[in-house]
Amino acid sequence: MAELLMLEFDGIGEKEYLAVNAELGIDAETGEGDWPAGLVTHLGSVDDGGSLHVIEVWDSHEDQEKFMHGRLGAALAAGGITAAPKVTWTHLIGHQNPGL
Repeated sequence: MAELLMLEFDGIGEKEYLAVNAELGIDAETGEGDWPAGLVTHLGSVDDGGSLHVIEVWDSHEDQEKFMHGRLGAALAAGGITAAPKVTWTHLIGHQNPGL
């Protein structure tokens, strides 16, 4: 089964998230754009404490690493995100979207 990636960026908010998506050619509102190969699901959120959370489901670690080194790293820097996030990988054992 796929891999779940959780990223937590302290002190980063919606403005930076939207800037990174714009750099990547992705519309955060419609979901249209140039999504990377191997990405199954993407969620972005901000909490009241001033942290950005990104949760993604990937086919593999390797797919995400290709994206990170190929496009995402540069887009993060262009969007003003230079600090490394807290990163957690887990093995996904269930993935449903009952409300869709």
